Amino acid sequence: MNMIHVTNGDCAAQSLTDALRRAERDERVIVLRDDLAVGPIRDIDESPLVRATFWRQVMNSAVDFEGELEEQQALFGRLARGDDQIVVWHGQSASDQLTLRRVAYHLRNAPQRLNEAKLTHDDLTIAADESDPERVGRADRATAVGMFSPKQLLAKLPTAAPISVLRISRLALEWQEAKYANAETRRLRDNMLVSGTWIDIDEALLDLAGPEWKPAREIAGAAMAQRFDFMLSDAVAFWRCRELVTSGRLKIRGTPSEISQAELRR
Repeated sequence: MNMIHVTNGDCAAQSLTDALRRAERDERVIVLRDDLAVGPIRDIDESPLVRATFWRQVMNSAVDFEGELEEQQALFGRLARGDDQIVVWHGQSASDQLTLRRVAYHLRNAPQRLNEAKLTHDDLTIAADESDPERVGRADRATAVGMFSPKQLLAKLPTAAPISVLRISRLALEWQEAKYANAETRRLRDNMLVSGTWIDIDEALLDLAGPEWKPAREIAGAAMAQRFDFMLSDAVAFWRCRELVTSGRLKIRGTPSEISQAELRR
């Protein structure tokens, strides 16, 4: 029976593809491209419109997000209708854990096909040679598959294992609960998903900005290193900076549309 590997993000998919190639395994890797820890998700499995509007605002781009999200919806349908074994790769981060729960929801009627490969902060210590340097972990020990090198993922290939029917049911229910809550953000605390808002992100950005002019890149980068119980991306950090400029809480030297090149202060 064929095996399909599912992971979140292009970097993760590339590393996993390289790991499978090193193992001489001709297996398909499917990449999902959505940070499920942020933004509205209530209708995500039915319609892409609200989610696409959110990402268009965050990315400040005219990219066809509806088309990309529609293709992702269709992908889940194909996975559910197929007969391949599915392996979901996930780290200890809100986005990866939500991806696991979303896949479990769509495969809940075929639990015998669902497997997982778990990655933790300790797995980042797997030995690496000079041509494949060891990845550096975060202070909060959060992990995403994209943080791991092909060599580190290769070492984890044998650990992929079936998920119990009971756990699949629980994961699927947690996905439905997260959708119903439809919070601004979703955080991972003690392996439990909890709802959050933008308030703590915005306050951190304001504190980091301070009274003197600083590059927006420096402010966003410092915020991304902080602990929010989800991994803050550069796109979301810059978007929140733009929102703070629009509301008058941050001053800007530059233009909001090119905020990564601007300077900010309170």
